[in-house]
Amino acid sequence: MAVENYPKNGKVYFWKDKFVIVKSKRVPQDAFAIVHDRNEITVIIEQSKVNMKDVIEMEKDYRIITFDMTLPFGLVGFLARIYKALKDQNISIIAVSAYSRDHILVKEKDVLPAIKALEKIGFIVELR
Repeated sequence: MAVENYPKNGKVYFWKDKFVIVKSKRVPQDAFAIVHDRNEITVIIEQSKVNMKDVIEMEKDYRIITFDMTLPFGLVGFLARIYKALKDQNISIIAVSAYSRDHILVKEKDVLPAIKALEKIGFIVELR
């Protein structure tokens, strides 16, 4: 699969809610994503839903960007194109891949430059 065929008119949407990334003491009920490895529990959850009793460490004020397209498993370099476009704008990201969709988190302050960078490489950006 050639990465050049992506993102041609691929849709991207920014979630309206702010999210946090938490190193947590336990797994919450309504998180966006949970990574539970041998060393820790990492939770991505809406900022308004954080239970501070469970927080070990926390990074706040993130927005989620979802690439609303099903990507084939054989596709090489898709996220690399995203990383480069945002790196060129000095925007740090955190990537989360689901089975058929990719998501990235950017700081709230970087939303507008991220939109411009993604549009520049061919995405259609929506705010939801």
